[in-house]
This record gives sequence, C-alpha cells and structure tokens, in this order.
Amino acid sequence: MTQKITIGPFSPELEESVYFKLEADEERTITHVEIINGFIHRGMESLVTKKNFMQNLILTERVCSLCSNNHPFTYALAVEKIAGIKVPMRAEALRVIADEVKRVASDLFNLSMLTHLAHNHELMRDTMNTREHMQDLKEIIWGNRMDMSANLLSGTKYDLDERKIKLILETLDIVEPKLRDLQERYETDEQLRKKTVGVGVLPKEDALEIGVTGPVARGSGINNDVRVKAPYSLYAYRPKLRPKVTLREEGDVHARAMARFGDILEAVRIIRDVVADMPEGDTYVEKRPHIPAGEAVVRTEAPRGELIYYLKTDGSQKPVRMRWKVPTFTNWEALKVMILGDKVDNVTMILNSIDPCISCTER
Repeated sequence: MTQKITIGPFSPELEESVYFKLEADEERTITHVEIINGFIHRGMESLVTKKNFMQNLILTERVCSLCSNNHPFTYALAVEKIAGIKVPMRAEALRVIADEVKRVASDLFNLSMLTHLAHNHELMRDTMNTREHMQDLKEIIWGNRMDMSANLLSGTKYDLDERKIKLILETLDIVEPKLRDLQERYETDEQLRKKTVGVGVLPKEDALEIGVTGPVARGSGINNDVRVKAPYSLYAYRPKLRPKVTLREEGDVHARAMARFGDILEAVRIIRDVVADMPEGDTYVEKRPHIPAGEAVVRTEAPRGELIYYLKTDGSQKPVRMRWKVPTFTNWEALKVMILGDKVDNVTMILNSIDPCISCTER
C-alpha cells in the first residue's frame, strides 16, 4: 500500500523552506520524490541592477550568510575582469585568507548539523565549539562573525599586521588538532556511521550526468575543485597553494562529510602557507576604477562547490545584468537520486548532506 508523505515547507527538521512530496511503500521506502522550492525568492538579480558597483559589494555579501565572502569575492573578480584591473598580490593573498577562514567555519557548521540530525549531541557540541575559534577570529580581524566585508573592487578593505598574523597562527594551532580528532571520530563513531553509511547514495555515473559540484561531487569520486581545475586569484600564481583534494568513492552521506573534512584541513594548510609568505605592497588599487561596457563569467570554489557569476555592463555606474549559479542549483537535482529508494526517516539527513543554501539558489 502506497503512503503519501509531505515534509515542509516549514519544519523543525529543515534548515530552510523546502517542500517534499514523497510516496513510500509499507516499509517506508521511498518510491517517488517531488521537491518544490520557491518559498524565499528575494529578487536579488533584479536588485543588483538598481545599485551601483560599489553598493553591490554589500548586496552580494547578503545573498548567503555561510558563504557570504564568496559572493562579493566572485563578483569583484567579474568586475575586475571587465575593467582590466590588476589586483595587487598582497590583496590576492588577503582574499584567499578570508575565503579559506570562511570555508572552515562554513563546513564545520554543516558537519555539526549532520551530528544534530544523527542525535549525536556530544559530537555536535565539540564540532560547534571548534568552529567558535574561527568565529572569534573573524570577529577580531574582520569585525563580524558572519559578513566579513573583506573585498573591494580592486583589492581588500583589510590588512594584516604581525600581531594579527600571530593571532591567526595561534588560532590554527588550537584548531588543527581538534579538527584531526573530530575527523577520526566522524570516521569511526558507530552511532554516526549507522545513520550515514549507505544512506543517500549518489553513484559516480549519476553524479557526472547531473553535474554535481563541491563535496557532493568529491564524495562520489569526482575532482572538480575550481581552485585546482581553473585556478584564480593567488591559486593561479602559486600552484603549491592548490588543495590536495579528498575523494571518496562511496557516494553516501558519510563520504560527503569526510570530503568536507578534507576541505577543512586543506584550508588550514593554505592559510598557514599564505601567511608564512605574505607579499608586500598595497591592498587595493588607489585610483577608483571605471567599469567599461563588457561581459564576464567568473567561477570560484565556495564551501559548497562551484560558484559562477555572469556580469554584463554598459559603461554606466550600474550593472545591466548579473546572474549567479550557485552549487545548490545543480546539487539539488541529485537529491532525487539520493532519496529515491531510501527510507523516509533519512530524508532530512540526505538533504543536509548537500549543505543546501535555498537563499542562494532562489536569489
């Protein structure tokens, strides 16, 4: 006998507003999946055409809180590409530091939500406590625990002196052993493994066909990290900075979690490498740039995966058109493969495993 089950759009088990229409058999195995979104559309792509280029640095940062640095960073790269602006090397280094600090905090938040859904509260507590060190670091250096406002259209708003570099290194010295301990616990904890291993499987061939990105792709054995495949900013100038990507073949919720741990530990390594060899010079181009007519497409590696910005200008002070394609947009389709044939009780766990950002997706 077929059961019709709905989850959402507003549910305490969901991070954001999503509506699942499911059909399941008597054993609660899902036989049909329909996912409906559109509950938090904000018209951001229209709003950016009403603001000037500088104002859009603020607006793009508010597309998403957990990857708030990635959006203005990618947007700035698109503007600079059209204007032919060469960003100072010190600014390139500072951008990478801000981005990788944000990556650690973002991925740790997703992992803590995973343990929350698995009812492993001790592991969740330790994950969030580790993340707090990065949050404190963001507040001290950038003045905010979420929106860092690190970027300008020709560089960065902030700089690092010796005291702040020392603080970064001291924080990483505290955080790194905690991260390695957490990585081991996530890999071996029986309670967590019981609820994640073999759950929400995305086979490699399906992952390739759908075009998933980020840790979702890497959990299915696909390396498409933009920092490696199409390096930008300081990654383009220093090949040693490019991450050693963690790949898992299992394609399940557990594999995606462990791929995120690989990203986190590589982010720590990248931050250390950059601050150990900081370029001298300016942090931005002092002359305010003119943005001529043109078009640009730029992609970067956000914590969730590939982030793409398209920008069109006409020589005025405002964009003519700007669009972004976020990681969740493609990873969303993979949910239909992951959920189908799995249990109803696992749906929210599977959804969390793609680290969905509905606000980004519905922009």
